[in-house]
Amino acid sequence: MDHQKAKQRQQLRRRQHVRRKVRGTAERPRLTVFRSNKHIYAQLIDDASGVTLAAASSAAIKDGDKAVYGGNVKGAVLVGQKIAEAAKAKGIARAAFDRGHYKYHGRVKALADAAREGGLQF
Repeated sequence: MDHQKAKQRQQLRRRQHVRRKVRGTAERPRLTVFRSNKHIYAQLIDDASGVTLAAASSAAIKDGDKAVYGGNVKGAVLVGQKIAEAAKAKGIARAAFDRGHYKYHGRVKALADAAREGGLQF
């Protein structure tokens, strides 16, 4: 079997393991995280209606005239603050954190801590 396919299958299995327990509603949406090598993305999703309520990403945050680098903890903190602001603007105070197949460590943890400091509870 191809190494890449095996890795993708393991990631999917870990992601489903987390999603089995985490469900998003309109009152308490799922805060999901995706990270690539260069950027980090966060979305608040209402799974009951299948709608994204708010989103933030390091690619969309501008520092001067260029995007913020999301491949480090500093970029993840900015995205966490932005998603907390967007949630507050929509009247969302609580969320269910979905780390996907990533460990709760590094950039994922920094995003979650910054969102908590911004007033989002989970």
